[in-house]
Amino acid sequence: MTGTRTALAVAIAMLAMPMLGSASNAQDYPSRPVKIIVPFGAGGPADVTARQIGSILQENFGQPFVVENRTGAGGVIGTQEAANAAPDGYTLLMMSNTQTANESLVPQRKYELMRDLAPIAPVNYSDLVIVIHPSVQAKTLQEFIALAKSQPGKLNYASSGQGTPYHMAGELFKAMASINVVHVPYRNSGEARSGVIGGQVQMMIDAVPAMAPNIAEGQVRALATTGKTRSTVLPGAPTVIEAGIPGYEATIWLGLMAPAGTPKPVIEKLNAAVNAAVKRPDIVRQWTQQGAVPMSMTPDEFDKFLRGDIVKWAEVVRKFDKPQ
Repeated sequence: MTGTRTALAVAIAMLAMPMLGSASNAQDYPSRPVKIIVPFGAGGPADVTARQIGSILQENFGQPFVVENRTGAGGVIGTQEAANAAPDGYTLLMMSNTQTANESLVPQRKYELMRDLAPIAPVNYSDLVIVIHPSVQAKTLQEFIALAKSQPGKLNYASSGQGTPYHMAGELFKAMASINVVHVPYRNSGEARSGVIGGQVQMMIDAVPAMAPNIAEGQVRALATTGKTRSTVLPGAPTVIEAGIPGYEATIWLGLMAPAGTPKPVIEKLNAAVNAAVKRPDIVRQWTQQGAVPMSMTPDEFDKFLRGDIVKWAEVVRKFDKPQ
């Protein structure tokens, strides 16, 4: 009996070792710099927000949270790199609804979002705004729609790449307005923004915080915002719904994921830190001025949110034409 009890005690201790190790890892985490991969260009909402959150996490944890932009293939390249990283909490992914749309838009990708990455927390969401170059002969959304219908295939709209929220919002707008406007994908948001400001393309759908300064300077003309209610940043612009397209709504949200297999205690520690960061009064005040709304969820709630968003965009992709 003594030998049996000893063997049993050893077995229990061995089973407990991984749990103790995870707890220890979480307690000590982070003990070295953490990389946040942003699979989009510098200066866009994901990049700016990653640097804000990274700075706060660095303050809280006393270790650098370094943003690394890994652009290309509509977010696929950076997401793939994050999925392939060691699941130790030292590589994170700042992602958006681009990744949930890519689940149906990019069948040739080598990763699956919900298989190869683990949800940490959402960060915020922003309404988008439809803008046109000042040379376009339209003052309202309905005038632009009429112009596009009179010149099918002659007008262009920019996005930061295929499958991005801006592209998907544009395809949804085209379908619901019954217009033929040609999609021009750029490598990142900054280049797309320069395209519409410079007049190389006539229209763009962009995040309100990113485009608001250009609207204020008269470099582009705002036609409508894409939320259910008017933007606090652009109260003079009607919503797309108000402008005559019932049921239209599109936003961009941002969140953090980690490689699948990252210890749950590390995920939970990061979740608590991110949720605290997005509730900071200075961050809430700054984002409110920019038109961004904080989001707060547990990892399980974010998991459910992501799965629902994948289904939503799969339906859009099924219903409307895929990009060429």
